[in-house]
Amino acid sequence: MKKIQIKVIPNAKKVKIAEDKGTLKVYVNVPAVDGKANKALTEVLARHFGVKRRNISILSGEKSRSKIIGVSSVVASVLKPR
Repeated sequence: MKKIQIKVIPNAKKVKIAEDKGTLKVYVNVPAVDGKANKALTEVLARHFGVKRRNISILSGEKSRSKIIGVSSVVASVLKPR
C-alpha cells in the first residue's frame, strides 16, 4: 500500500489537484458535511491515479483537512498522474 499525505480544500470553485511542498492539495467543490468531502476526495484521487475508488482509503485524518491516504493493489510505479 502506497501512503500519500494530502490536504483537502472543501467548497472550492474548481476540482483540482496541486502539489505543494511534498503534499498534494486536493480541491473539492462539496462542503465538509456528513462525509461528502471525503467521498468526493476518493473519487478525485481514483480518477487522478487511474484506479478504482475502492482502492483509495483514508488511513488517518477522517475529520481533518490534513489526511494520509492509502492506495492499495497498485504497483508504486503506476502511481503517476494521468
